Amino acid sequence: MEEDQQNVAEGDGQAWAARAAAVAESHKAQDVVVLDMSEVTLLADYFVIMTGQSVRQVDALADDVEEALAAAGAQLRHREGRNRAHWVLLDYGDVIVHIFTPDERRYYDLERLWGDARRVGAASGST
Repeated sequence: MEEDQQNVAEGDGQAWAARAAAVAESHKAQDVVVLDMSEVTLLADYFVIMTGQSVRQVDALADDVEEALAAAGAQLRHREGRNRAHWVLLDYGDVIVHIFTPDERRYYDLERLWGDARRVGAASGST
C-alpha cells in the first residue's frame, strides 16, 4: 500500500503545485509563482514560491499549505525553516514550496537563480 501511495504522490506534482498556489492565494500570500523545474534540475518538478508579509504570516501559510496538500494525499518529506520562519521550505518530492518574508525573497531571488525554468502559474495578477 505504501508503494502505491508513493507512486500516486509522484504522479500528482502538477496538481499539488497548483493546489499549493491556490491555497497561498486564498490566504493572501503575495507574488505566488509556480515554476516548472523538470527541464532545469533533478531536485523537483515544480517550485511554488510565495511571500508572506511577516514571520507570522509565513508560518501560517506553511500550515495552510501543509494541511491542504495532506488532505489531497501529498506526503511531506521534509520541512525546513519553521524555527525562524523567514524562509520555510516544504519538500513533497516532486514539488518544493518556498515561503519567504519579503526581505528573504529579495535576497535569495529564486526566480532569477532558476531563470531558465518555465513559469506555469503565477498569482496576484503576474504571469
